[in-house]
Amino acid sequence: MSCRLRPTTGNFFTYPHQQYQASKASIATNLYQRASETAYKQQNRLYSAPAPGSVPLSKQKYIPTTGTYPKGFLASGIHVGVKPSNTQFPDLALLASLTPCSGAAVFTQNKFQAAPVTISRRVLDRRSGEGIRAIIVNSGCANAVTGKGGLDDATAMGSTVDSCFEGPSAGASTTLVMSTGVIGQRLPISKILRAIPNAYSALSSTHTDWLLAARAICTTDTFPKLLSRTFSLPSSPGITYSLAGMTKGAGMIHPNMATLLGMLFTDAPIPAKTLQPLLAHAVDRSFNAISVDGDTSTNDTLAFLANGAAGGRPITSAESEDARALTEIITSFTQELSQLVVRDGEGATKFVRVRVVNASSFHDARKIASTIARSPLVKTALYGKDANWGRILCAIGYTDGLGPGAVVPEKTSVSFVPTDGSTALKLLVKGEPESVDEARAGMILGEEDLEILVDLGGGEGGAGKEEASYWFCDFSHVSTAHDCLLFTAGSTTNKTGIRDDQWRL
Repeated sequence: MSCRLRPTTGNFFTYPHQQYQASKASIATNLYQRASETAYKQQNRLYSAPAPGSVPLSKQKYIPTTGTYPKGFLASGIHVGVKPSNTQFPDLALLASLTPCSGAAVFTQNKFQAAPVTISRRVLDRRSGEGIRAIIVNSGCANAVTGKGGLDDATAMGSTVDSCFEGPSAGASTTLVMSTGVIGQRLPISKILRAIPNAYSALSSTHTDWLLAARAICTTDTFPKLLSRTFSLPSSPGITYSLAGMTKGAGMIHPNMATLLGMLFTDAPIPAKTLQPLLAHAVDRSFNAISVDGDTSTNDTLAFLANGAAGGRPITSAESEDARALTEIITSFTQELSQLVVRDGEGATKFVRVRVVNASSFHDARKIASTIARSPLVKTALYGKDANWGRILCAIGYTDGLGPGAVVPEKTSVSFVPTDGSTALKLLVKGEPESVDEARAGMILGEEDLEILVDLGGGEGGAGKEEASYWFCDFSHVSTAHDCLLFTAGSTTNKTGIRDDQWRL
């Protein structure tokens, strides 16, 4: 089947599959309302959305109704049926550029790295981050711990997308590959390869198609995670650039590189040598600063493509004024995008920011914030609306890998900061406990959003001014049921009614 680019007036492509095109808008509109209870049970997502494709009322506000997307980038999301139980929802996403892009990525540090991670890293290395055209993503199967066959499958996905583009690829693939789903199972690769030309033919620049692509990468997510915004740069104040991003994740979230799966796209002119350090800086302050359950997955990948389609002066120096401005823009954007993952944490009822200030170093501040965010005792106390600040102090005290004099008990203060702008509730001030208003503490902890502020008082020397933040969620009854199940073996169904084999990336 031919799948060549065919730009037309008023749209990016002529669609060979007119019936599919005509139905896309209605698919997107009804994506979250048309699943029955029977289909719900078949999809095995009992601890997640109320039904597959059904978004909880509290999460619907996070789904964008419009978007402004980078010039020259196109998206599609189609149904393949990677999992036999998925009979209707998109599970293959394709993101592509009309012109070659600069590319950068960060990957999982888990020792069991999935085949798509290996292949995507190889593509970027062989092309030195230049000449990338597309990202292909399937959900429903992680293609992780699948041996040589899994590597062959990931390679085949990339080469099939490559064949859809006009012109030679200079011998090296131009497509990054991502997969998410069940670990240890092979992809239904023939089914996926047959569907790739359809995904290519469906590419479009509309908000509907970007949202379908974001939906197609979901597994246990209760809502698709998609953001877009516009920005300008000091050297080109008359040019409006666009930035878009999507991610997925609700469980197995404590990244040590990037995110579960995530993609960023911009039409700003950024060469790969500038793009990689920019991404690394942003990730350390966003996707590497979130935690749901403390687990780092085998498939974590965050990729960033820039095609320069909006024009302007290329950002060739990381020290330039444009690069500094872009660093702030990308960091802020990735923080907002990564926080959607925390808000969708499995079993979560609270969204918590822990901010550590006046630390001797950024490293120390980040280590302490990470330790608090991972603490099961802190998480369960927050769920129980228990102002047990001793658990926070305990986590600060046992944090490993800190510099000398990073924590001085007599200088340490801890507060709960309400998100409504009212006065912070002081719990500990310079090592001395405060008389806590339990009623007010209960009110603050009863809200969905909360900030924990830890002031280290500058450390031993008193001169520390560094700070870092981490975003995390609480542990509820559903969260802890998930964790208990991870240690259950030899059983098909447990007391919660959730299948033991359903936990997936």
